[in-house]
Amino acid sequence: LRGIAMERLESRLDRLEDTHRTVIAAAYENLAGTNQVHRAILQLMDPLSFEDFLKSLATDVGPTLRVDCARLVLESVQGEADRSLRRLGDVLYIAQSGFVADYISAGKNVPIRSVVLRQVQPANDLLYGEKAGWIRSEALMKLDFGKGRLPGMLALGAEDPHQFKSTHGTDLLAFFAGVFERTMRRWLS
Repeated sequence: LRGIAMERLESRLDRLEDTHRTVIAAAYENLAGTNQVHRAILQLMDPLSFEDFLKSLATDVGPTLRVDCARLVLESVQGEADRSLRRLGDVLYIAQSGFVADYISAGKNVPIRSVVLRQVQPANDLLYGEKAGWIRSEALMKLDFGKGRLPGMLALGAEDPHQFKSTHGTDLLAFFAGVFERTMRRWLS
């Protein structure tokens, strides 16, 4: 009887230790994610020109966040990029009015969340261009640039199909999007 009780206690202790290790690992992972987002935000604040700000999305911010593709989507009534914007490279995508809501909702009549994490949709060819064949998951952040302006979207694409999943938390990306949105408003004013 005493041996059975000891085995049960040892088993419970083992489960408790496993739980403890899991909680500590998750805490370190959360801290690493927070530090990543903080570094990315600081990188957004460094550029002194709008052109450098947008370029830093691909050259600095994307690698810091460990994404393979970063796109800023701006809606336009004209729906096509001004020739002067082409010098910014692939980081900027000019879309028809309504594109952001349609892309985030995948064409469904559902409420639009500010941050969406998912595996890529077939329509991603438009957004990710040459990298579309490699992108397997994405984080989409709807951006509000203020009164009288069309919405935008920040899209982060990853080759890892599990990097962005709907079951992951979005609070850090919501914070990042909020900082990005406010920074864009300053550049646009």
